[in-house]
Amino acid sequence: MQTVDFQHFPLDAGDVVLDLGCGEGRHVISTYVAADVHSIGVDLCLDDLKTTRDKFQPFAEPDNAAKSFGLSSANALQLPFADNTFDKVICSEVLEHIPDYLGALAEIERVLKPGGLFCASVPRTWPEKICWWLSEGYYNVPGGHLRIFRSRELREDIEGLGFRHYARHWAHALHAPFWWLKCLFWKNQDNNWLVRQYHRLLVWDLLENPALTRILEKSMNPIMGKSVVMYFRKDAVS
Repeated sequence: MQTVDFQHFPLDAGDVVLDLGCGEGRHVISTYVAADVHSIGVDLCLDDLKTTRDKFQPFAEPDNAAKSFGLSSANALQLPFADNTFDKVICSEVLEHIPDYLGALAEIERVLKPGGLFCASVPRTWPEKICWWLSEGYYNVPGGHLRIFRSRELREDIEGLGFRHYARHWAHALHAPFWWLKCLFWKNQDNNWLVRQYHRLLVWDLLENPALTRILEKSMNPIMGKSVVMYFRKDAVS
């Protein structure tokens, strides 16, 4: 389930790309597949990094010296990279989990090269509020969501670090009702018939990528996309 749109976030041959908070690997693997880049994923969870490693194996191109893939366990507030290391940084659905998200943004600014691109995505305000309203368990769990962002305020936080915003879109409208159902039936979500059937629909959509649901989601994203995705360029002189 890719959130970043590479039309807004073009990958150039030789780019060094960081996926901060890579989770189970959707973007760190996607960037590797999309272009001849050096793709690095960072996360605190070792189990997620192991899952990413396993998922990556079918996509590996060991004979292609123009690209590479790496994973590291690290804290977003203390990244083990030198200043101005990366050409591109992705931080997708991560900032809402970090207590000191401003500290994480400062680290992103530090490791991103001047003129480099940064993509940040977080849950959209009003679909997220419904999740919080339906279930305390949705956010009140270890590693859960700590805040509901307003996209304008997050944009201002990022711009205040020396970034220029250049694009925005919304994503995953079909997933918003799924999370509302999960929250509504939080205590027995794994056994609930509606939740299971909607999950089957989403899996079918991801695997088959039918034109009908692609058109439906594209038309619904501006109204009820679960994620807001913003793109920035770091000022060339910082």
